[in-house]
Amino acid sequence: MEVITEQWNQFKDRYEWALSIADGRVKDWPLMHSPIPTLALAAAYLTMVAFGPKIMAPYKPFNLRVPLIIYNLSVMLLNLYIGVELAIVSVKLRYSWFCQPVDYSSNPLEMRIAAGLWWYYISKLVEFADTAFFILRKKNNQLTFLHVYHHSTMFCLWWIGIKWVAGGSSFLAAMMNSFVHVVMYLYYGLSAFGPSVQKYLWWKKHITCIQLIQFSSAGVLGIRAIIVGCDFPLWMQYALVVYMSSFIVLFGQFYVQAYRKKQRRIKETRNGAVSHQNGTGGLVANGVTTSKVTNKSPSSHASKSNKDSKKEDHANGEARTHGHTRTRAQARRSRQDS
Repeated sequence: MEVITEQWNQFKDRYEWALSIADGRVKDWPLMHSPIPTLALAAAYLTMVAFGPKIMAPYKPFNLRVPLIIYNLSVMLLNLYIGVELAIVSVKLRYSWFCQPVDYSSNPLEMRIAAGLWWYYISKLVEFADTAFFILRKKNNQLTFLHVYHHSTMFCLWWIGIKWVAGGSSFLAAMMNSFVHVVMYLYYGLSAFGPSVQKYLWWKKHITCIQLIQFSSAGVLGIRAIIVGCDFPLWMQYALVVYMSSFIVLFGQFYVQAYRKKQRRIKETRNGAVSHQNGTGGLVANGVTTSKVTNKSPSSHASKSNKDSKKEDHANGEARTHGHTRTRAQARRSRQDS
């Protein structure tokens, strides 16, 4: 018991020390005073993921087309505001993309950077609704490890970012991700209109490519800051590199499974269709065999062949009958002549 008490006291001392070096400008902002609200919301999110599909099991999927359109376009506009705000203010402050120390002063422009980052953190909370929509629509196949890991960790880790480094180099990752989310949620919003619009959304797979470029760029900049040196918390740079590496692996796997393997299967199916066509005179389309010329089923061809065979047998029988008749007639004529 004494060991547990001692460990708790050490943890408490370290936590209080960490709070003493936190960014004092944001301590009274909503959700920033303590990590407990953020952790509680993240726990509630994971509970929704665990039990939501089970609760929805006996019910039919909800038709949420209109709410989805409104939600996705609203999140797009929120990310557009965050990205533009961080871009404009960072240019005014002449921020460097490679290394930018945090200015903890109450400079109005620096406060705008901090506010933009706080809104970015809040946007991660709003995006929990992505998962709620999947559950309500019974799209449980979308509740992948990548999806849950991305949503739950981003919200928690950005609380840490705002609490200690609400400025400086933190702006770049948030700004880049916000602009990527503008494209992503625009796609989601348009696709919610249905097939009439979806047929024009050919650029879905390119969103994943953009995300991979974003993660790779952030990781490279983090590695550069570690090697070259930067007046920005080193532990944040290491955390950034590790976190971006996990996204590169997970999103890379998703891209390969969702697009590369799909293209390979389509190619193999097409090659198989040509081979099958050459062998049977039919065309394989998604596992269904159709006639190349008449569009009749194989059974109809078989029926036709059977009918043709019967006709041929009947004709042969008639020929044999006529042949026997001619032979008997010739025999009678021969007897008469003799």
